[in-house]
Amino acid sequence: MDTLLLSRIQFAANIGFHILFPTINIALCWFLVYFRLRYNRAKDTAAARGWEEAYYLWTKIFALSFAIGVVTGITMSFQFGTNWPGFMERAGNIAGPLLGYEVLTAFFLEATFLSVMLFGRDRVSDRVHLFATLMVAAGTTLSAFWILSLNSWMQTPTGYQILDGRFHATSWLEVIFNPSFAYRLVHMLLASTLTAAFLIAGLSAWQLLRNTANDGTRRALPAAVIAAAVAIPLQILAGDTHGLNTLAHQPAKIAAIEAIWQTEKSAPLTLVGWPNEKEGRTDYAIQVPKLGSLILAHDSEAQIKGLNEFPNGHPPVAAVFWSFRIMVGMGVLMLLVSWWGAWTLSRSKSGYPRSLLYALAAMTFSGWVSTLAGWCVTEIGRQPFMVYGLLRTADLVADHPAPMVLSTLLAYLALYVFLLAAFVLVLMYMASHPAQPTPHTPQSPKAATPVGGPA
Repeated sequence: MDTLLLSRIQFAANIGFHILFPTINIALCWFLVYFRLRYNRAKDTAAARGWEEAYYLWTKIFALSFAIGVVTGITMSFQFGTNWPGFMERAGNIAGPLLGYEVLTAFFLEATFLSVMLFGRDRVSDRVHLFATLMVAAGTTLSAFWILSLNSWMQTPTGYQILDGRFHATSWLEVIFNPSFAYRLVHMLLASTLTAAFLIAGLSAWQLLRNTANDGTRRALPAAVIAAAVAIPLQILAGDTHGLNTLAHQPAKIAAIEAIWQTEKSAPLTLVGWPNEKEGRTDYAIQVPKLGSLILAHDSEAQIKGLNEFPNGHPPVAAVFWSFRIMVGMGVLMLLVSWWGAWTLSRSKSGYPRSLLYALAAMTFSGWVSTLAGWCVTEIGRQPFMVYGLLRTADLVADHPAPMVLSTLLAYLALYVFLLAAFVLVLMYMASHPAQPTPHTPQSPKAATPVGGPA
């Protein structure tokens, strides 16, 4: 493997690990807002204790995920300078300000109110505490706004001019609100909702199966199931509109997703098969006639461009083809399990059958699988360009020796495997030993100090 491929794999490993945690936190903080709001409304009633327990557990999980996300985000940003200096040299006038806006607005907003959210219970009023949680939630969403604006601009660049080989913004509104931005933002926010919902539902189901559940578990579980049941059909609709936008602006990506080798009218839909890029065909394909054109263009007679239309390069077909099917397959499972759970909830208030609890527990990290698969479709599908149609990836990579890149890649992978395993084990421990929030629960180092003073 040469330096280019190793550098691409290294960046994929960094961003793939990093994205796991913002995908949780963007929506998880809105769940915390909901839990806190229900607690405030139910105060001095029996229900208040349950909502406080739910908030207490998932605030700790949010803090853990937030910390890992921040650290890995910094590591990922270093990659632009160490492995991809050509990108910042050529497109830094666009990328730099957008990343700066994310820090100056979203990150500062989160950092300002996060300490109040984590340590302010019993130190500020309930309304102030709710407001702090709301501001952290707004900050996570605003962070997604800026990051996806940059990523979308790299996919569908507008509002720029090129002077002496460097990009300069001619209209920041066109840069930020580029043609694919709205579709990607909605798609990502819904993906985060599903990721957080299945994480809450799955971990809660695991608690019920192990008899470590409390009242907070029994309140968080139905809230997560209902959120997932509502979000998954919206995600299917958002994915369809996003596909229409991609067909208009990135037809090579669509051709790779469906392994359409030759331009054809009334293209079939390939359910499964084995893309054979060397021969330019899909082996062992199972196809449905005309359904490809109907789904992709909403017209069964539509002509779909094939990979033969892109002689200057197209994405690796097999990786994009299978990533898309993993994403869609996981989405179908989410639909079935969440609707099963919502239907069961509407039929019975006494509890969930163990078969459903096992299904929810098995789907705990399904959002991660779907998000990573979708991210592979988005990023690999953009190749061989870093800025679509304008900057080729091969022209932007740093000229490091391949063995050096390989050694750092292996170090990253070893660290990320360790961190991921530790994160999952900590989640399991928290679920098995749910701490009970009380008026005397320590909320800060100061609060944790014994009455008699430090030892």
